[in-house]
Amino acid sequence: MNASPPRLLDFHSHWGTEQGWKGSPYETAEDRAALQGYFKWGMNFVSDEQQAAQFRRANARVMLDFAFTYKMDAGALRDQHDYAFDFARTHPDVVLGNWIGIDPTQPKHVREFERCLSEGPGLIGLTVHSFTPAGTPDQPGWAKCLNLCIEANRPVLVHVGMSATGAGTRGGMGITLEGCHPRYVDRIAAKHPDLNVIAARVAWPWQSEMIAIALHKANVWMELHGWSPRYFSDELRREIGKRLRKRVFFGADYPMLSHERLVQEWRDQGFSPDVLDDVFAGNAETFLTSIGAE
Repeated sequence: MNASPPRLLDFHSHWGTEQGWKGSPYETAEDRAALQGYFKWGMNFVSDEQQAAQFRRANARVMLDFAFTYKMDAGALRDQHDYAFDFARTHPDVVLGNWIGIDPTQPKHVREFERCLSEGPGLIGLTVHSFTPAGTPDQPGWAKCLNLCIEANRPVLVHVGMSATGAGTRGGMGITLEGCHPRYVDRIAAKHPDLNVIAARVAWPWQSEMIAIALHKANVWMELHGWSPRYFSDELRREIGKRLRKRVFFGADYPMLSHERLVQEWRDQGFSPDVLDDVFAGNAETFLTSIGAE
């Protein structure tokens, strides 16, 4: 008999719907082929109802992140957010909230982020990619939005480690990996001690640095979306069961990686049931309570 799925609080996944990938660079056959080669996912989309059903089967509540909304004009950006909020209100049992990705150099984008913070259902946080026009999160262009997050007691998700975006393409879509170094998590966490910073992805090839930052800064957490636990470094695997046990959140990166597959692969790594309970949901629950979120 198959074990029932554990309760999951997934701190980072994307959309399985076609609308959820609107405006992404993966609209050409060449770029889709590159993504398929990296993730073995062919961008086969599902309906809103099918997506919600997949989350329910996995017993998951998910923080959803759009791709490349920072490139949209303000009207299209608002439409995309309204689509996400409608989905969350229709399916509150499977949506934890949304990561909002904007271009902070555009005043209309910043106003839209303020609207999302005040009107969006569930947990609303800011997602930061170093390849936006504002650059890395320690640059002045991000300061206003970081302060908005502090005022609202909402987290910032900063992507670290090798980016799947652009992987396998000539020039990597113009993305430089240096911008994904965890030093930028360290810098904003030090400058803004009241800011809750979540480092997104495994930080390879700078995993030791990321571990040190998470141990040093009490306002830094890690979520490990986009990686099978089979490929975690020995150091990361060891620290998850010890010093980082309370600092790690589960992240899937659905639809590229399924919740069911990842749960089994986490179990296969030999972590104790208590550690898995913390990673799958317990740590996230403690964090959400600390910021007054559901």
